[in-house]
Amino acid sequence: MAETLLFNALREAIDEEMAKDSTVLVMGEDVGHYGGSYKVTKDLYKKYGEWRLLDTPIAENSFTGMAVGAAMTGLRPIIEGMNMGFLLLAFNQIANNAGMLRYTSGGNFKIPIVIRGPGGVGRQLGAEHSQRLEAYFQAVPGIKIVACSTPYNAKGLLKSAIRDNNPVLFFEHVLLYNLKENLPEEEYYLPLDKAEVVRPGKDVTVLTYSRMRHHCTQAMATLEKEGYDPELIDLISLKPIDYETIGASIRKTHKVVIVEECMRTGGIAAELIASINDRFFDELDAPVIRLSSQDIPTPYNGMLENLTIVQPAQIVEAVKKLVDGKI
Repeated sequence: MAETLLFNALREAIDEEMAKDSTVLVMGEDVGHYGGSYKVTKDLYKKYGEWRLLDTPIAENSFTGMAVGAAMTGLRPIIEGMNMGFLLLAFNQIANNAGMLRYTSGGNFKIPIVIRGPGGVGRQLGAEHSQRLEAYFQAVPGIKIVACSTPYNAKGLLKSAIRDNNPVLFFEHVLLYNLKENLPEEEYYLPLDKAEVVRPGKDVTVLTYSRMRHHCTQAMATLEKEGYDPELIDLISLKPIDYETIGASIRKTHKVVIVEECMRTGGIAAELIASINDRFFDELDAPVIRLSSQDIPTPYNGMLENLTIVQPAQIVEAVKKLVDGKI
């Protein structure tokens, strides 16, 4: 086991897959000589050359379209968005091209493309650099969406995403890059469609993903000291969602709290609530509780920024109210 930072875990995943498969390449702004905005591709160009670590112009729609074309001809491109918010400029290429071409071509083309990079609410990065795009893309057919949350799952999931024959949006949170964890020295892969039961429990099911996993972990520690026994599930896969794991938990706890950094209106929790009510309504003893970010552009002011997103104390309060029958 070796202690590894999350951004280095991602780098190891890319390095290992590039070494195994000459069709894997990386393209994006400053991914080559500079090593990426968060150093995920640092020095890889020295090992694989400038054509496999391709520095592009500041033109997300252009290089995303180029990556789709490259995937159609048999390459396996990894696109790095310097900030995932900038990839809104490539929404057409992701939705109309990457997501649909395998289907509209009658299966003649595969689109094995990974679109990854930093996102989420950082520390005073301002509204345009604090985007949560998972709900924007969840309705797009033909793509998979993954949100990593630890160095271990970041590496295993990215390796699987690179090998997948479908377009995968791979969300990394800007505040998790410096997380440390001991990783196995042997190679491993993780499934792109499975949630992780982080903490087994019997009182309530807490569903979350990405950075909020760590806010929830803090809340779980407090709740455990006070005699509560919550079950914490990291969704990991946001499309498709692992309803098998969710259902097994709900049949045990009969109560659900969803914690997300996404906005409340039209967020991931909104889809979860609708689907849970469709699939497991008879198992619920109380309405599903949703803790989401405020429906406003993220303020630059640090105190206001903290007020827009869910904090551990709010999670503790919601769980206690639900378990104690006060909701």
